[in-house]
Amino acid sequence: MSYDELRRHLEYFQDLGIRTLYRRSPSPRPAAPVRAGAAIVLEGAPQPASLFEAALPEGETLEQIREDLGECTRCRLHQGRNRIVFGVGNPQARLVFVGEGPGADEDAQGIPFVGRAGQLLTQMIENTAKKEGIPLVRGDVYICNIVKCRPPENRTPEPDEMEICGQFLFRQLAAIRPRAICALGATAVRALLNRKEGVTKLRGKWYEWRGIPVMATYHPSYLLRPYNQDAKREAWEDLKRVLHYVYD
Repeated sequence: MSYDELRRHLEYFQDLGIRTLYRRSPSPRPAAPVRAGAAIVLEGAPQPASLFEAALPEGETLEQIREDLGECTRCRLHQGRNRIVFGVGNPQARLVFVGEGPGADEDAQGIPFVGRAGQLLTQMIENTAKKEGIPLVRGDVYICNIVKCRPPENRTPEPDEMEICGQFLFRQLAAIRPRAICALGATAVRALLNRKEGVTKLRGKWYEWRGIPVMATYHPSYLLRPYNQDAKREAWEDLKRVLHYVYD
C-alpha cells in the first residue's frame, strides 16, 4: 500500500469517528466452536476479515449510522444515483440478508430488494418459513447491500467502492448483531468472507463474519434465469437451514 493510499484510509477512518486501529496477528485464528444444540459446523478456520481489518464503533444504532452516512459522496457511485439505499427491516433482527447493490427499482424507491429479485427473495423467505412452520415475514428480518448506491448499468461494484461503502455495512451488522447472516451472491460472499471461490462451491456451508455465522447462497437475480432450476432448489435448501438455525 502506498503512502497516499494509507493516508486516504486513515482520513476515512477519521471521518467515521474511529481514532484507534488494531493490527491483528497474521497467524490464523482457530475456528469458532460449534454452538451447543445447533446443527452448525463452520467450514475450517475463518478467513481474514473482509476488505480490511478495522475496529468498529460500539453501541451505535442504525439511525446514527444512517445519519453519519448522510448524502454520501465518498466514492464515485454517488454520481449517478437517485436515492441512497441504506437498508430495511427489523433493527433487532435475528437474521440479516446481504446483497450486492441496488438496482433500478431500488434506486428509485430507496428500499433494497423491491424489484423482481426482491419479490423472489420475499417469496422465498415467507413461503419457506410457512412450509417449515416458522412464523416469519419479510419485515422480521433485515435486508441491506454491500454498496448503498446503484452501480452504473448494474455492474459489479469495484473493490474501492466496496471498501468505502462496506464499512457502513459492517457498522450495520455490528449494530444489529444478528444470530446469522445470509450472503446473497458472489459479491456479498467476497466482501464478508474474503473468499475467492464461487458461490456454487461455498453455498450450503457455514462460515463466519466477526463471530457471526454466515451462510452463502445464490443471489435471487441469478435464480430468475430460466436455466437455473437446480440452483433454485439449492437456494431453498440453504434458506431452510438458515431459518431453522436462527428460529428453532
